[in-house]
Amino acid sequence: MPIPPDELLEITLRSLLVSGVATALGCLIAIPLGTWLGLTHFRGRRVARSILYTFYGFPPVVAGLIIFFLLSGKGPLASMDALFTVEAMIAAQLILVVPLMAGLTLSAVSDVDPSILDTARALGASRRQVRSRALREARSGVMTGVMVAFGSAVSEVGAAMLVGGNIRYQTRILTTAIVQETRMGNFEYAAALGAILLTISFLIYYGLAYLQERGRK
Repeated sequence: MPIPPDELLEITLRSLLVSGVATALGCLIAIPLGTWLGLTHFRGRRVARSILYTFYGFPPVVAGLIIFFLLSGKGPLASMDALFTVEAMIAAQLILVVPLMAGLTLSAVSDVDPSILDTARALGASRRQVRSRALREARSGVMTGVMVAFGSAVSEVGAAMLVGGNIRYQTRILTTAIVQETRMGNFEYAAALGAILLTISFLIYYGLAYLQERGRK
């Protein structure tokens, strides 16, 4: 039986909410982290960067498993009673997007012409101002990181199923709805849901690409 239009709208909006919030929170964590790793020299920097790059391939279901253990009955955060909630899904997606965004920010900042930053320092710029300058120069690469991170979040299904439970009217999103419809044999409807997800992703990516192009100009 097809999902009613009002429920479909709810599922779509919830998908955007979960992925959008996870990406936004990821920006607050990953961009400063990537900038710091890209510009700061310290002992163990190579190891830290290698660890960050390793998490590029972090399995989504493992991210979900971590959040599940933290929030489950015997977990340290069980008192929050947040398992099988939208918040738990956001937390799982956050684990996935931070390494991607931080790593791509690191790469973009590292590619900035050192002479630009040296000139800023020579003119008396503070460390914070130098980092801001580096981010401005690397904004195209940073925006790419945001786009990749959002794509990872909005297409994620394993962790969302594990910590969200695919509960109707509560935690069901487009990807988990597609899995459910496929399991029920409703292949045409699952394909229609997939088309909706792709259309939404296209529109968001188009907007981000527009902002990225404006930044280059």
